[in-house]
Amino acid sequence: MNQIRFLKPEESGHLDLNQTAHDLKSLVQGKTRFGKELEKPIKTQPDGHFSTGGGFVDQEVAKRAHLYEYRITKAFVFACCVAALGGSLFGYDLGVSGGVTSMDDFLIRFFPSIYRRKQQHLSETDYCKYDSQILTLFTSSLYFAALVSTFGASYITRTKGRRASILVGSVSFFIGGLINACAINIAMLIIGRIFLGFGIGFGNQAVPLYLSETAPPKIRGMVNQLFQLTTCVGVLIANIINYFTAQIHPWGWRLSLGLAMVPAALMFIGGVFLPETPNSLVEQGKLDEARENLVKIRGTQNVDSEFHDLQVASKAAREIKHPFRNLLERKNRPQLVIGALGIPAFQQLTGMNSILFYAPVIFQSLGFGSNASLYTSILTSCMIVFATFVSMYVVDRKGRRFLFLEGGCQMVVSMVVVAIVLALKFGHGVELPKSYAAILVVMICAFVLAFGWSWGPLGWLVPSELFPLETRSAGQSIVVCNNMLFTALVAQCFLVSLCHLRYGIFLLFAALIMVMTCFIYFLLPETKQVPIEEIVFLWQNHWFWKKYVAEPSEEKAVRVG
Repeated sequence: MNQIRFLKPEESGHLDLNQTAHDLKSLVQGKTRFGKELEKPIKTQPDGHFSTGGGFVDQEVAKRAHLYEYRITKAFVFACCVAALGGSLFGYDLGVSGGVTSMDDFLIRFFPSIYRRKQQHLSETDYCKYDSQILTLFTSSLYFAALVSTFGASYITRTKGRRASILVGSVSFFIGGLINACAINIAMLIIGRIFLGFGIGFGNQAVPLYLSETAPPKIRGMVNQLFQLTTCVGVLIANIINYFTAQIHPWGWRLSLGLAMVPAALMFIGGVFLPETPNSLVEQGKLDEARENLVKIRGTQNVDSEFHDLQVASKAAREIKHPFRNLLERKNRPQLVIGALGIPAFQQLTGMNSILFYAPVIFQSLGFGSNASLYTSILTSCMIVFATFVSMYVVDRKGRRFLFLEGGCQMVVSMVVVAIVLALKFGHGVELPKSYAAILVVMICAFVLAFGWSWGPLGWLVPSELFPLETRSAGQSIVVCNNMLFTALVAQCFLVSLCHLRYGIFLLFAALIMVMTCFIYFLLPETKQVPIEEIVFLWQNHWFWKKYVAEPSEEKAVRVG
């Protein structure tokens, strides 16, 4: 395997001229260290640096991931487990809110008018059983709060460290769970949800970043998807808890809401012992502690190459004074449109989170009994956990585009079939026939599976791959903010849309999924196994984006194989 290794001064006395000449010859002939042809021929610059004519990597920040050494250590596993609990907080809330809002005891206490309407149509189909803006505000207020807290979380994460944001998020989530469990009126419910939202905002900002920075480069993709996996597991656990607490009268709903304190407490206790990421410590100027943590996480003393790259990358990032303004530049148009705006918004417009929020409510609206609806929610949660494992296995083999496009087609078909069944047999004031109810469950499960291996995990993974170093932190902030905004809007609007559009809401989701599938097909290049620092090559060879991305002919550059 041909490699170009940049030697430190003290190593220069051991330079193998024959090997170096062979490596340079291979590089100029257009070979990477993987034995693949470069997309464009190598060109030499007047100063002796190399460029492919596509993207570029400055020599000082060139990554040497093939030189990094690591072992899977106990410290690394512990760090991943504690950090990934942030996903379980997000998932638990996704699952628990819909189940609680379908419980009779909860409705009698806070929403008696909805309870009376539900009893009038207990065994019938009715699109408008749960149409209440106050009820949906109970769910969506969390995501509006998360949206606002993202900006504060970005500052804390950058200046105080990833660990600090994880601790703040766990404390806020714990307080929110406690307030909700003790709520005696709607105002307390909303206040508790706001504290939960602050916790989600801090967690979603810091946890994916912590996982990416802690993971060795060769397994970063899989480790990053732990966030999505624990989110799905959190949804499943919440639905199982709701199934049992629904049998506890009249305070079972308090137990469901209060148990949110358990993962929050675990994350805080673990966070106290959690090592800060070496990247964050380098940014704070704590170089000795950063190297010590890197040695502990990697399980080897031979971390010089990776530690050097961390220092160089941190220095380059500090030189960018206005990362948000930089993101708006023409050369960063692909990352802005696809990574920061398109994918996070489209992930929510699939309608998946509406199904997760309101699965018990949806199934009760479709004529299922209370226990049956909660049981069916557990089934859909199991589907999405299984699909996440499928995605983790397939994503580096088949690629991101394959999963996006296959998942999109499957979701469109599922939503269209659901809409047809509802148009034919639903909303006529009678109980839905069991055969048609079974078709609905199967189609919703197919929809959940497709989302679970496509837009669910890839909606977080792909944006994290697209941004260059100088706009990465700003880009991640916009991704989280945009995601929370559309999560809140969809949560707030879904039940009223279900009431007024009836089966048309599912046709609307199908149309939106068709649009976003075309968006991926035409605008997103395949990023499978492409090093992050070489993503820029994809834009400069893309049929549409190449006119926005200028050729870096004046830059000092080197393509590292």
